[in-house]
Amino acid sequence: MVIGILAKVWKLIPRKARISLTRVTQTKFTVSAAGIITNEAGQVLLLNHILRPLSGWGLPGGFLEPFEQPEAAFRREIIEETGLEVRDVSIYRVRTIRRHIEIIFLAKGVGTAEVRSREITELNWFSIDQMPGEMSLDQQFLIRRALGADEVESS
Repeated sequence: MVIGILAKVWKLIPRKARISLTRVTQTKFTVSAAGIITNEAGQVLLLNHILRPLSGWGLPGGFLEPFEQPEAAFRREIIEETGLEVRDVSIYRVRTIRRHIEIIFLAKGVGTAEVRSREITELNWFSIDQMPGEMSLDQQFLIRRALGADEVESS
C-alpha cells in the first residue's frame, strides 16, 4: 500500500523534479541495462513499473550497481523482478538520453515470469502488434525495430 502511494506521488512530481531527484545521487550520469526478452511464441515481456511516469509499461531492466558489468546487471534485474532466466543474450543497442546511458539487450526468456519486486505491479507477454497503447512510443518503436517488425510493415 505504501509503495502504491509513493508511486502515485512520484508520478505527480513534475518531470524536471523527478530527473533532479534521480541525479542527486548520480551527479555525472546514470547507466541502465534493459532488455527485449522474447518467449517461444515471439511475444515480448513487458513490466508495469510503478516508477515510470504516465504509463508504467515498458522493458524490464534497471540501473547498474558500482563495478557491475552491463550483462550481469541485466541478468540480475530480470531475476530480481521476474524470476526469469535469460539465454542468447546479446547487446542490441547503446544509446544516450541526456545524462543517461541505456544499454539494450536482446534475449530469450527461460522459465515462468512472475512479479517478484514491489516496484512491479504486473507483467505480461505481448505480441508486437498488441503492446499497451499507453506505453512509451519510443520503446514500442525500439521493440518493433529490434524484432524486425518495421521491415515487414514497410514492405
